[in-house]
Amino acid sequence: MKVLFIGGTGNISTAVSRLCIKKGMELYLLNRGNRPVNIDGANVIQGDYHNPEQLKALMDGYSFDCVVNWIAFTPEHVQRDVEIFRDKTSQYIFISSASAYQKPGGHPVITESTPLYNPYWSYSRDKIACEEYLNAQFREHGFPVTIVRPSHTYDMVIPVSLGSWEDFTIIERMRRGEEVIIHGDGTSLWTLTHSDDFAIGFAGLIGHQQACGHSFHITSDEILNWNQIYEAIAEAAGAPLKAVHIPSDFISSIDKNQTGNLLGDKAQSVIFDNSKIKRFVPDYKAVIPFRQGIKRSIEWFDADPKRRKILPENDAMLDRILAQYKGKMP
Repeated sequence: MKVLFIGGTGNISTAVSRLCIKKGMELYLLNRGNRPVNIDGANVIQGDYHNPEQLKALMDGYSFDCVVNWIAFTPEHVQRDVEIFRDKTSQYIFISSASAYQKPGGHPVITESTPLYNPYWSYSRDKIACEEYLNAQFREHGFPVTIVRPSHTYDMVIPVSLGSWEDFTIIERMRRGEEVIIHGDGTSLWTLTHSDDFAIGFAGLIGHQQACGHSFHITSDEILNWNQIYEAIAEAAGAPLKAVHIPSDFISSIDKNQTGNLLGDKAQSVIFDNSKIKRFVPDYKAVIPFRQGIKRSIEWFDADPKRRKILPENDAMLDRILAQYKGKMP
């Protein structure tokens, strides 16, 4: 099977790329070559996806059984993809986001038929608009789209609610014995999925004849609250957890950038029903508990000092919110 990944070396996609190679797929990666990630066995097409003319020229003469775009975020991106790949692929997989599901939720259990609505986060609204365009192309022109909605999938990142992602700031902060913020009272429910688990479900959809026209989320069945998540992170970091609980509304009032991240996503309790992906991909089962997975992630950072990047602005943001919150306390 001949497969093109636009991207393919990111937090989620690296594990999928490696599994596809292991499964014997002929994998092509289109990217700029900026990430220090090597996918043994993949064919690399170096180019800039965001240069439309270059992209058209690079794709001239190619055809694929499946094209996956890991870095499409706006309707303009997917409109361009449809134009370029309409006659070049038998399946196009769009990476959407589980943050597109209704916020606040009308029902605690999320299925693929849960309405898409997020008034808090432009990122999610753009993903919804992409889905709407692609579904119209499927209905009206038979464009073979499959939509996948990941939810807080991690590997080479620190999946906290605020204070880190690709950087190591929150871990160093814990190791210095400083306070960290948990939004709300820490009891809202959340699901974190290791990318190695996600890859099994995703790879099973590639080339799946019956998956076109369908949407899927692929998550773990482990449900944790945010207190448990931070406890596991601190344990893996070998550090004490000095947590301060601060309402999400207050955090967002101090740092507007957190409105979408919290009110439009992580402050909401979610329970994912994974029966659909398991029906289409019977081999899918998430087996890496977060307590084990986050230990692997921190060990990956610790293995190379260059990976342990500290962002002073993240430390400053946490300090600013903590100071203003404590200043308002009686």
